[in-house]
Amino acid sequence: MNSLSSFLSNAVNFIWGPPLLILLLGGGLFLLIYSRFLPFRYLRHSINVLRGKYDDPNDPGDISHFQALSGALAATIGMGNISGVALAIAAGGPGALFWMWVSAFIGMATKYFTCTLAVQFRGKDSMGEIQGGPMYVIREALGKKWMPLAAFFCVAGFFGATPVFQTNQMVAVFKNVILIPAGVQDSFAVNLTIGIVIAALVAVVILGGIKRIGNVASKLVPFMVVLFVISVASIMVLNPSEIIPSFLFILEDAFTAKAMLGGAVGAVIVEGAKRAAFSNEAGIGMAPLMHGAAKTKEPVREGLVAMLGPAIDTIIVCTMTGLCILITGAWQSGESDGIVMTAQAFEISLPGFGPYVLMVCVMVFAITTIFGLAYYGQKCLSFLIGAKYGRYFYYWYIALVVVGSVASLTDVVNLVFVAYGLMAVPTMISTIVLAPKVMEATKKYFSEVYNS
Repeated sequence: MNSLSSFLSNAVNFIWGPPLLILLLGGGLFLLIYSRFLPFRYLRHSINVLRGKYDDPNDPGDISHFQALSGALAATIGMGNISGVALAIAAGGPGALFWMWVSAFIGMATKYFTCTLAVQFRGKDSMGEIQGGPMYVIREALGKKWMPLAAFFCVAGFFGATPVFQTNQMVAVFKNVILIPAGVQDSFAVNLTIGIVIAALVAVVILGGIKRIGNVASKLVPFMVVLFVISVASIMVLNPSEIIPSFLFILEDAFTAKAMLGGAVGAVIVEGAKRAAFSNEAGIGMAPLMHGAAKTKEPVREGLVAMLGPAIDTIIVCTMTGLCILITGAWQSGESDGIVMTAQAFEISLPGFGPYVLMVCVMVFAITTIFGLAYYGQKCLSFLIGAKYGRYFYYWYIALVVVGSVASLTDVVNLVFVAYGLMAVPTMISTIVLAPKVMEATKKYFSEVYNS
């Protein structure tokens, strides 16, 4: 196990080096400039699309724009936004949050391009069903010579679409908030029992397919975001004098890295970029798998809806988590488990009931993430071995839920980072190559919308 841990740690450091950061952040910045800052110019239109103003029940696809965004957010607004932000601050200092913001702004353009392509170049799986995602974009738009890149994405996606981190942190918060205070001793058997219960709940939803996942996500995602935002807003109201100093501290540390890394600003940038990728996964390629199932004939509309994801996920939810941890001083506790650190912040400002509120948020955040990731992994396996056999991924996935309940947190996080880093390579390369196709569709779409 020590050798596996060492391998995963070294793999993360190697993969998340300058080349990948240039591809993700540099590539995203290129797309933002190339699109003439489109994500910020058409925000109002994107919200109208999300509201269903342009929905047509006869359009191809399986789920509505709102369900597609909810499903994608279900897979991204999760433990990366609570535990992940805490871990980012613990590892890189408060300045890491600033670089998460930068990555999110750039990521809005990346999401627009990747998710527009996911609908623009939808293909059929081996059962004749219409599908979307980076592997289909590569196959349909770039041809057979690029197929190894599509297969590479799916192999990485198979390992990246794992519920082990979410399960691990669900078990941790349930134990720390409910069981340990009640006198229940921490043990392997306790972890395993909780994991089996979670696995049973997951099985009921994901075995129902994409429509059930989209339906459940569209109901739970708005609830979990509102509950979490209200909770953290309450903490901010109780500590108003700490809000502005916390923002200033984030900005100062982003360029000095004095809080945790002794002036290694590059390390803070890497930590922020990694956590942003884990949080909103712009450029990784998972969200296009969900948005590719949207019921629409207009690829641009889905891209406009998708670009809202990083804004909601990272700029709003992650910021609130970060402020909560900084305002209460919980980040200086020395705690290495992200969810426990966040629970401490809630206990400090909302004594008695705060940890219970966080537990509810965590359970909903994590379980909806698990639903979304299951769909992603199934699509990757279906592309590799055929849609007829792709459903078997769900049984592997349910078993992984149980594994996550007893696994090491460090190894789990490193495995996900390795897979996400590898998935970004084919996603970003194909997106940059096909960017002119997206801009052609964009010009045509808006000329029709504003001239009709």
